[in-house]
Amino acid sequence: MRTAYPKTAVIGAGISGLTSGKMLGDHGVPYECFETSDRIGGNWAFGNPNGHSSAYRSLHIDTSKDRLSFKDFPIPRDFPDFPHHTQIKQYLESYAEAFSLKEHIHFENGVEKATRLPGGGWELLTQDGQTRHFDALVVANGHHWDPRYPNFPGEFTGETIHSHHYIDPTTPLDLHGKRIVVVGIGNSAADVVSELSQKTHENTVFLSTRSGAWIIPKYIFGVPADALIMKLSVVPMKWQRRILRKFPIWLSGRPEKYGLPRPNHNFLEAHPTQSSELLLRLGSGDLTAKPDISRLDGRTVHFADGTAEEVDVIIYATGYNISFPFFDPEFLSAPDNKLPLYKRMFSPDIDDLVFVGFAQSLPTLFPFVECQARTLAAYLAGTYRPPSPVEMRRIIREDEKRFTGHFADRPRHTQQLDYYVYEREMRNKEVPAGRHRAELSGPVELAGRGTAARNAVS
Repeated sequence: MRTAYPKTAVIGAGISGLTSGKMLGDHGVPYECFETSDRIGGNWAFGNPNGHSSAYRSLHIDTSKDRLSFKDFPIPRDFPDFPHHTQIKQYLESYAEAFSLKEHIHFENGVEKATRLPGGGWELLTQDGQTRHFDALVVANGHHWDPRYPNFPGEFTGETIHSHHYIDPTTPLDLHGKRIVVVGIGNSAADVVSELSQKTHENTVFLSTRSGAWIIPKYIFGVPADALIMKLSVVPMKWQRRILRKFPIWLSGRPEKYGLPRPNHNFLEAHPTQSSELLLRLGSGDLTAKPDISRLDGRTVHFADGTAEEVDVIIYATGYNISFPFFDPEFLSAPDNKLPLYKRMFSPDIDDLVFVGFAQSLPTLFPFVECQARTLAAYLAGTYRPPSPVEMRRIIREDEKRFTGHFADRPRHTQQLDYYVYEREMRNKEVPAGRHRAELSGPVELAGRGTAARNAVS
């Protein structure tokens, strides 16, 4: 344990920033959180004025409440199995109030530039024009706010939006009586096409996807599907995949039956799409599946199977970029969403920088960020020490091969991770080993330790 804790800055007050602050507070590590918005919640703050919320009006979370509940702050029992986004925001507000987190947050005062000083430590330029100094920096700005668009040949002269900006069938576009193509097959795409293909809107809707996804309903045998799947979490990952490989086919049949492409991966090797409506819409004729777009020509959309459709609107539900607008790109960036980190947290080369929340965690991000935040706090308090940089790089390569090596090399697959495997390994192996390393060698001596104090005096 350290004799004096590093003064720490946290970027972002979404779920990653909030859990980080809570755990730092538990360990007595002094911190300040910088948030561009006037509210907490990030992605779960519907209509967030900083533009970082992807929530649409009808959104219900796709993970059941018991799977997303924080371990040290249970979700209210009177919440439905799949809460609405307003209830998730309410839950986060209660979490922040219970642990007095807002006292540490600078609202409407995000970090505009973060510079690592030559001897270590950080200089932050914030929105209010002030320059501030810290010993350690926690990056928790999320990865569902910078929309990623595909690059199709040709030009489309109709209207286009990303699902990030979709609110409802009237906002930001009037989506009634239109011919619409939604590109993608993740949860957002499934929700948007299910909503827009309802006959009351009088739309003609197409779902275009390059590669398929396994579709599972939210309920199986009357209980949330993720609750059933969780029961297999004690089984080694490769056996889980073998046992459940045919699971979605048993439930709903092959995706090809509905006009969708066969997925290029086995079930649970990537996020399944959880929807109780998508296959029904396809099977009812309300929605038509199409392959990948091959070319755009005015308002004509050409598809890879040689068919073409006249279209008014394209909605891209094609994921997000990992972006750090406060870093000089030459210092740190994530090209093609590749961000190699030890345990999805630590850069082997920068000891005073920690990332929280940068994974596509199956089944959900909430307990994952809580697990990471607990490790973060132990690291900055000096009771956890990662292995050497050489060993970290070796394990990064092994983990990437284990979690993502079986996927096509595409930006959407770079952060795949099984939460249950991750949490169990952190709890039973990595954190105890890190505690032992700290006992033997002492905490990591941050390169710029004391920078904040020195700059405050000067």
